[in-house]
Amino acid sequence: MEAKAACAGSEEETEKWMAAAMRMAQDALDNLEVPVGCLMVYNDEIVGRGRNEVNQTKNATRHAEMVAIDQVLEWCHRHGKSPSEVFEHTVLYVTVEPCIMCAAALRLMKIPLVVYGCQNERFGGCGSVVNIASAVLPHTGKPFQCVPGYRAEEAVEMLKTFYKQENPNAPKSKVRKKESQKP
Repeated sequence: MEAKAACAGSEEETEKWMAAAMRMAQDALDNLEVPVGCLMVYNDEIVGRGRNEVNQTKNATRHAEMVAIDQVLEWCHRHGKSPSEVFEHTVLYVTVEPCIMCAAALRLMKIPLVVYGCQNERFGGCGSVVNIASAVLPHTGKPFQCVPGYRAEEAVEMLKTFYKQENPNAPKSKVRKKESQKP
């Protein structure tokens, strides 16, 4: 199955995969992580799924997409498949536009299509900040297509919920230290 056909195949399928990605994002939120969730779908099968695990692992590279890439590699190993063949026919469904790091990884893995929810105005690698997806970058894999806006409002609301709560893993603010030292 061609990756583009997987997305264009039906709005119903895209909604099904995005709903599952939203559940991954909710799981991240429930575990005090930035609520981003994703699925990697190959031949109508989920071969990788991820949610942010940065706070849990204390590893800044454990974004949802990176977790899912690792799972796809494991899936390929278990099923005797070539990772390059699988990635070249895999669609990523993710709740938030991939950051620059993740967009670069997706490009190196030759993912052809990324369907995402809301834009990432601070770190977006698919056009919001930098367009890694379609930039002319020698020796960095093929450009990939992006389809933004699926369930964007829901993704934004989850992000707002996360940022309203106290992040126990965030560094203590100097402003807060000064405020707490006042009599």
